[in-house]
Amino acid sequence: MKQELGVCYYPEHWPEDIWVKDAADMVAAGISWVRIGEFAWSRMEAVPGILTLEWLDRAIDVLGAAGLKVVMCTATATPPRWMVDKHPDMVAVDENGNPRKFGSRRHYCFSHAGFREESARITQIVAERYGKNPHVVAWQTDNEYGCHDTIISYSEPAKVAFQAWCKERYGTVEALNDAWGNIFWSMEYYSFDQIELPNLTVTEPNPAHVLAFRRFSSDQVVAFNKVQTDILRLHTSAPLIHNYMGRILEFDHFDVGKDLDIASWDSYPIGFLSDRLEATDEHKARFLRQGDPDMQAFHHDLYRAVGKGRWWVMEQQPGPVNWAPYNPAPLPGMVALWSLEAFAHGAEVVSYFRWRQAPFAQEQMHAGLQTPDGFEAPGMDEARAVGAVLASLKEQDTKQADVALVFDYASDWAWQTQPQGAGFDYFRLVFSAYRGLRRAGLSVDIVSPDTRDFTGYKSVFAPGVATVDPAMVEAVSDAGALGLYGPRTGAITEDFFIPAAGRPDLPGLDVRVELIESLPPNASMQVAGGGMAAHWHERLSGGAKVRLHVQDGGPVLMGHEDRWYLGSFPDDELWDRVVAMACDHAGVATSPMQEGVRKRQFGELEFVINYNSFSAIVDGHRVPACGVLVFEDDEPIAACDLSTD
Repeated sequence: MKQELGVCYYPEHWPEDIWVKDAADMVAAGISWVRIGEFAWSRMEAVPGILTLEWLDRAIDVLGAAGLKVVMCTATATPPRWMVDKHPDMVAVDENGNPRKFGSRRHYCFSHAGFREESARITQIVAERYGKNPHVVAWQTDNEYGCHDTIISYSEPAKVAFQAWCKERYGTVEALNDAWGNIFWSMEYYSFDQIELPNLTVTEPNPAHVLAFRRFSSDQVVAFNKVQTDILRLHTSAPLIHNYMGRILEFDHFDVGKDLDIASWDSYPIGFLSDRLEATDEHKARFLRQGDPDMQAFHHDLYRAVGKGRWWVMEQQPGPVNWAPYNPAPLPGMVALWSLEAFAHGAEVVSYFRWRQAPFAQEQMHAGLQTPDGFEAPGMDEARAVGAVLASLKEQDTKQADVALVFDYASDWAWQTQPQGAGFDYFRLVFSAYRGLRRAGLSVDIVSPDTRDFTGYKSVFAPGVATVDPAMVEAVSDAGALGLYGPRTGAITEDFFIPAAGRPDLPGLDVRVELIESLPPNASMQVAGGGMAAHWHERLSGGAKVRLHVQDGGPVLMGHEDRWYLGSFPDDELWDRVVAMACDHAGVATSPMQEGVRKRQFGELEFVINYNSFSAIVDGHRVPACGVLVFEDDEPIAACDLSTD
């Protein structure tokens, strides 16, 4: 696999007479790819039906002539002002009934038929014009679905579309009433056009209604994206991409990915540490200028799965961002570390956002590889250092890990709908398991809940998967792997009923959940031998072997030879014990890591990544602060050391 660098560029923001120099400077910096056009609709079509694309023709020619490969975007994330005037009801509506007004971006509702037609029209125009252009080597649909809480819309078009979705899914209103349990509180409907959206109710709405609306909202994103991919497929054979976000869970990325060739995501480690991660103040202070040591890796592994093995970082933070509560600068070496870590997880391209810092509008405080006046920013030297490391390594391909982790978007919707405990969050649960696996020195494959072939895996972790297809459980065992399920795995049906067989609804597992309690932070339960059962605890019984128990004797972990059930939300110490037990049972070799240091196997290479602001000794070798050491056959063959430590 060839691995390359890219950058995001906005020719419409800059005088045309500097484009040639910009392109030459990109190539000199080791950049191969350049993404353009995702926010340029108003410059493509300032007046409805009157196209002004000649500037874009020239920009593509300039970039291509310099030897750059262009990623062309469909521009639908920023509808022009005239579009809102033409379709005033196209904007999304928030949970409180407030319309999301024009004046920034992503101001549309996925359910609005008129805007979907307009999106198809502009996609058709750019596809016909550039689909065969030799410089346009990949395409991006829209931009960052879900950014700024823009998936869930309570608009009138969404309500009408949801009623139609319900009719198609359930067939009759009587079947819907039965599926949702609407006899409770006399919530029965007598026709589909009576169904409202689940907001502004007196108290919590029916969880089955909410979960159905969340499924519908995800399906709307899939349908919107497919309109564009179907058009693009008619005009280009270049790969199609979307740039997803970090910890955006409102739609099923696996479903969107079925219509794409490559998954990408936008990686902003310091911003995410600040506003998308639950952690102690001490942890956030320690990694203030580095980002969390596992947050980026988790998304790398997730989007490798969404992309069916092919994935990029479309936007990599190159310096301070502008949108977090506080925006510190990365420590020297971190931009290079983040980039090399992505390549260690199998990224084909790491693309920096952006080439030059904008001198105006909302993102003028967001750093680029250049300052607004054209001088090199600190991230530029780090990008060059990444290119030098890549050039020194033999090309590799990602190999399957020993351990898989199931990630299910619908489970997040379910547990947000009825958390049963303040702060219970599916992402937090799965991420805590992932961190435990990484602390054990393991590479991890994240997989879809639809996976039915686990050949080659020795252990599969599936915490919190709300509704489990029995075929998945049997497939894990058929592969000879240990399946570790729970807590809250197999806890509801797709329509939010407690399963008729009780909880957990997992075949071949003699474990029963007798009672569930959620605990405040000061009421964790000590587990015999070390660690705490925190926040969530299920009282377990049954014939399966008790493998861990709380201090007073109640089971925490039970299981047979090929399937175990975890009944509590572990703290880090308990996760470390559970991971060690499961890996020992499954024959997976572990190598516990010191805080802030992680390993990743990539082909025949092993990357050791040090997020700490000080150097670390790993297997007798010094790993530089904020740096990377690459091993082959247990010997270091490359290093990236840009720190001042």
